Amino acid sequence: MQTSAESVYTLEDRTGHNTCSDFDDIYDRLYLRVARLPQRTTTMIYQMRHRSSRHRDSMPFSAEPIVILDFASDESLGNISFTKAQITIPMSRYLRKTSLFGGSLSRKFTASDGREYTWNRGTVQGQEWSCTTAENYLVAHYDLKPPHQRAYGVSGNTLKIYQPFFPIAVEIIASLTIMRHIAQFNL
Repeated sequence: MQTSAESVYTLEDRTGHNTCSDFDDIYDRLYLRVARLPQRTTTMIYQMRHRSSRHRDSMPFSAEPIVILDFASDESLGNISFTKAQITIPMSRYLRKTSLFGGSLSRKFTASDGREYTWNRGTVQGQEWSCTTAENYLVAHYDLKPPHQRAYGVSGNTLKIYQPFFPIAVEIIASLTIMRHIAQFNL
């Protein structure tokens, strides 16, 4: 797997929970919140104004989400909506299996830049999830802190996105959230 020599954007996943966390760039360039509506199967992604560790905003359910992940009542895949572009796509069409026999933890999606990206779980040592291009360039990887490892003042959970792909950071987080949901519910 090839990596870009460019800089990496590191977003700290504050909780490591798939439906209730903040992704804060360590250099204060991007703040996103992933939050599930209470008693519902809808998960929203919001663009925040501040780092969650500095200004813990209340859950922004009155704000306009930038992405809506609407799972079915049995937690199976539903629809993904990009609110600014006013596009709604079935998740099974947005994140397609890479092969008939490849399992559900290897899926690809086409981003707004027209390129195809693939998520895989556990294929690279030290990376829980890896996202690559069709040419096998590393786009992003997500890592949870090992339970036995201590972290001081940070969660230790990170999403690293290589600079050329930062313009699709929201799509990377949305697709990662769906992939983690697929793994959690064995879909």
